[in-house]
Amino acid sequence: RLGQDHRHTERHDDRTEFKRDCDRLIFSAPFRRLQNKTQVFPLPGSVFVHNRLTHSLEVSSVGMSLGNDVSQRIINEKRPELRGTMFEQIGQIVSTACLAHDLGNPPFGHSGEKAIQTFFTEGPGKALKSSVSSVFWDDITHFEGNANAFRLLTHQFKGRRAGGFVMTYSTLASIVKYPYASSVSGRKKKFGFFQSEQPYYERIADEMGIICKSAPGEALRYA
Repeated sequence: RLGQDHRHTERHDDRTEFKRDCDRLIFSAPFRRLQNKTQVFPLPGSVFVHNRLTHSLEVSSVGMSLGNDVSQRIINEKRPELRGTMFEQIGQIVSTACLAHDLGNPPFGHSGEKAIQTFFTEGPGKALKSSVSSVFWDDITHFEGNANAFRLLTHQFKGRRAGGFVMTYSTLASIVKYPYASSVSGRKKKFGFFQSEQPYYERIADEMGIICKSAPGEALRYA
């Protein structure tokens, strides 16, 4: 677990570590706030408005089914020795990643992302450029909801514990859909983490065996 990397895991209940990740996320304030973010902004034909909380629960349900199907197919056709192991938790990991996939999105989705970017590149926030590092400036002028989700889950906010939500490396790795830092935002439409959280992702990627495709001196990007 990020933030408790060197602590011995002592079990207190029968849940798997990946189920604990899921429970920890569901009972969190950032997850509950998704109910106030509209997924689509239509003129609905009924009183029900689809919000990001409902969307995330639906996606999580599909992710659980797909993950379970994939793991069982691999076991049945390729690796029967993995039956009864943690490999069968793939569905739970995917489900939790689905719950978290919109966690960092601002209101109004991509329009909200653009509004934050424009505030710093063209609005009053432009005056802050000389007061912050070039790395931080790159992060905020290319604000991205996916990267913000990874930040919410890993960053040690003021008064909180190290490691953020202290989730397993497997869950955190599954959440990063675009394994690039904000430094490649000019070449990539999407990226998965701000440079402020780059050391966390490097640690997770090294531990999980995720392949680094960057040459020395290049911006960080993974397979």
